[in-house]
Amino acid sequence: MARGIPSYRPAVMGNTHAISAGHYLAAAAGYRLLEQGGNAIDAGVAGGIAINVVLPHLTNFGGVAPTILHHAASGETVTIDGLGRWPKAATLDRYLAAYGGDIPEGIPRTVTPAAPDAWLTALELYGTVSFEQAVTPALQLAEQGFPVHPPLHRALTGLAAKAETALAGEAFRSTRETFLPGGAAPAVGQVLVQKELARTFRRMIDVERSAAGRGREGAIQAVREFFYQGELAEAMAAFCQEQGGLLTREDLASYRVKLEPPAVGSYKGIDVYTCGPWCQGPVSIETLHIREGFDLRGMGHNSPDYLHVLLEALKLSFADRHAHYGDPDFVTVPLAGLLSKEYAALRRAGIVMERASPEMPVAGDPWAYQPGGVRPASVPQPTAVPGDLQADTSYLCVVDRWGNAFSATPSDGVGSTPLVPGLGFILSSRGSQTWLDPQHPCVLGPGKRPRLTPNPAMAFRDGKVAMPFGTPGGDVQCQSMVQLFLNVFEFGMDAQQAIEAPRISTWSFPNSFWPHAYPPGLVGAEGRLPAEALAELERRGHRVEVWDDWAGASGNVCAIEADPARGILRAGADPRREAYAIAR
Repeated sequence: MARGIPSYRPAVMGNTHAISAGHYLAAAAGYRLLEQGGNAIDAGVAGGIAINVVLPHLTNFGGVAPTILHHAASGETVTIDGLGRWPKAATLDRYLAAYGGDIPEGIPRTVTPAAPDAWLTALELYGTVSFEQAVTPALQLAEQGFPVHPPLHRALTGLAAKAETALAGEAFRSTRETFLPGGAAPAVGQVLVQKELARTFRRMIDVERSAAGRGREGAIQAVREFFYQGELAEAMAAFCQEQGGLLTREDLASYRVKLEPPAVGSYKGIDVYTCGPWCQGPVSIETLHIREGFDLRGMGHNSPDYLHVLLEALKLSFADRHAHYGDPDFVTVPLAGLLSKEYAALRRAGIVMERASPEMPVAGDPWAYQPGGVRPASVPQPTAVPGDLQADTSYLCVVDRWGNAFSATPSDGVGSTPLVPGLGFILSSRGSQTWLDPQHPCVLGPGKRPRLTPNPAMAFRDGKVAMPFGTPGGDVQCQSMVQLFLNVFEFGMDAQQAIEAPRISTWSFPNSFWPHAYPPGLVGAEGRLPAEALAELERRGHRVEVWDDWAGASGNVCAIEADPARGILRAGADPRREAYAIAR
């Protein structure tokens, strides 16, 4: 613990297991599995599905759930993409003809629901309990309800305002009936019940029970088959087709989450693992590599030089994200080059200490550091685009007594696409993170994954889990995660101190959400940052917008530090929203 650094909550310590999640009821759900003898993967799945219930404005059972997990017994550290794919009929020409260069809200953004397969795959391959055991806390929250918390009330109030316009009509009837009972947003403290989702969970449990003779893993596979090939798939495809969408039963039946090795980098001996360039995860690694060459302690925490270097390093990494990241199944991503220390040194040399880059820098050339690399056509520099800087999502992490760890960032809320009638969940709207520019690596294409903002991470020291960590927040995620990481491993803060420290962010790049708003030079800074430091950033050319002292827009970070030398865990959770940590 760093002396003299205040925090408003204690780091939650234990020596058996710990969970930190974006909502307190989800933390309690995962903790229940840990106390029942389940491992970190069991608890992570239980907490993740519970998040889908209690944060419906930010996540959904039919959404996305990218995951990193470490399985101590096998020594595996693996990523599960938990990300849907565009329907096979979604060609660029067809889409442009249908929607005139727009990606409209609702069914037109539909990609295959991925979270169910992510949860079931993690449980089948690395868990120890049944689907019924893992889903029961979420089932109870859906069936018996839970008290509406203030952010959910605010989100549903916004939903109610759209009920007579964008959410009018038969397609959104189930959404209105579930989340606007009586035609209005439920009050804070009012119990919200999701009967259709509870019924879906019970149907999946019934399938698992019927397949008990196949063993634990086989029964979980039967649940997956029911979702992607059985009655649920039939209902999903029929609804999508009725609403003019492109998703078919064949798209659902052929879908599988992808298990891959993580992207890996390091900072002063701490290894950092993220998901691959189908999401923005490697931005954190590249930014840390760039910053590793500066004397950050000598600059002083949140000093003008420290903040300037952070913002400029992030801009460089986001420029590379814009030009090079995409679904590696369809585009060649020079990941080895992007994450090489030599390339980081080249990018670092471009930072001018006395002057901010006024816009997103030109992307670098990582191909020189990429074995066998072939340069594709370059992506043009963007021009300013007005619009909202969107953000959604949640996060949770778990570490158990055996050294297993789980880190996941579920997402996709109910605000812009309808619930499937009778099922209680949406069809993932993650198509909103697609481009319609044929020169862009993330251009729409059949079977292609949109480039995802949710990106869980995990740090290792000497081959052992040191800290799973992550946050919601759209394009702010990597930015808040890098600041958390440096607060812990560079400045010696505990997880809670590191989470509560004031944060800053750059928005000088195209936003990941359609229509990809781009405000060159914009910086968002929490009001607790030193006024003199922000004034100095302005002098250097940053366009600083001061946010609230505790801005939800800067994320909802959760993290668990593992200290094997003392045999303890320290968990932190962000007071900016509803995150909580529990440990024993």
